[in-house]
Amino acid sequence: MDHFSYKNGTLHAEAVPVDAIAAEHGTPTYIYSNATLTRHFQVFDGAFSDLDHAICYAVKANDNHEILKRLGALGAGADCVSAGEIMRSIKAGIDPSNIVFSGVGKQPWEIEYGIKQNIMQFNVESEPELELLSSIAASLGATAKIAFRVNPDVDAGTHDKIATGRQGDKFGIAYDDALRLYNKAATLDGIEVQSVAVHIGSQLTNLEPFRQAFTKIKDLVIQLREAGHNITHLDLGGGLGIPYKKDIPPSPSAYGQMVKEVLGDIGCKLVFEPGRLIVGNAGILLSKVIFLKETYHGRKFLIIDAAMNDLIRPTLYDAYHDIVPSVEFDHTTDVFPTDIVGPVCETGDVFGKDRELPTMKADDLIAIRSCGAYGSVMACSYNTRPLPAEVLVDGDEVIVLRKRQSLDELLAR
Repeated sequence: MDHFSYKNGTLHAEAVPVDAIAAEHGTPTYIYSNATLTRHFQVFDGAFSDLDHAICYAVKANDNHEILKRLGALGAGADCVSAGEIMRSIKAGIDPSNIVFSGVGKQPWEIEYGIKQNIMQFNVESEPELELLSSIAASLGATAKIAFRVNPDVDAGTHDKIATGRQGDKFGIAYDDALRLYNKAATLDGIEVQSVAVHIGSQLTNLEPFRQAFTKIKDLVIQLREAGHNITHLDLGGGLGIPYKKDIPPSPSAYGQMVKEVLGDIGCKLVFEPGRLIVGNAGILLSKVIFLKETYHGRKFLIIDAAMNDLIRPTLYDAYHDIVPSVEFDHTTDVFPTDIVGPVCETGDVFGKDRELPTMKADDLIAIRSCGAYGSVMACSYNTRPLPAEVLVDGDEVIVLRKRQSLDELLAR
């Protein structure tokens, strides 16, 4: 559920018509709904209300300061993959004791920064990283709390570029090598073993891969405790999908029930790292039609002012996003197969092909839905195109999160 809907024939973000936002802030513009953001966090958090748990929002999904600030106020921690994300999170008011530092390539200065901030834990992904972390922590006279991110060799059944838990993926340590590395960690200065971490991929629409991975991790926790390790936390990552298309992913409550069935008796604080699930459907990208181009062979191209530099997911992942005009229309009559494309000089600058849309003309508005995650955060200035504006709607209030970049500001860099 989200709070983008037609009212009196016009698409609204909560109580605000999107055409009013376009008139005030131009296009392309990312529009976020505070009510959707809040609801999604609370529904996911509520699925674990009877368990000791922490929700560490995956900052990489959308790192806007105001979004981090609002999630932090709701009780979210942060899952970060760089020192920059840790700093962003702290500046937004998130307590370092609720921050997890993930990622396969942490640099020495980033590790030092994380240690000095006294974060919740480092998710260690290799033996060289463990040794470096020990060396830096010991030199600072500090202790770094760790989990190993364990690769359970489970195929999540998601897009190849966002699957992370298979044997051939770059993430984590091998399951069969885990006991050896935990035993080594226990002997190193500056290291405190507290957790096991797992994350098998993003945009999962089936609970079975989660169940397989969590069952294997539970077995590992039992082995580690038998070997004398005090495992008090269990980081289960993120990855639960959202309905970009017509597929209906499992609900947070169904996911929560599965977690309780597998791990309810494990005696650990459970850490979750949702990103897309929280912000994905809380955002749209509003754009304006430049031209309707019709070829000799009858193909229709709707050329809009947003481009792949503003939203790269369709180009990068062949990702599907619903695309709708700002004016409500009858889906059963007067619609035509239409390709929605951007102006960038790349054949791949396509948002959707053969979408059933009414005939549209220059200056009409169109919304690309489910853009709150991996949208603005991955935007760039390719083709010397300034970055889009971002606004947050809270009821009938429109809050500017980032002004549209001007060409002068872009060139000044």
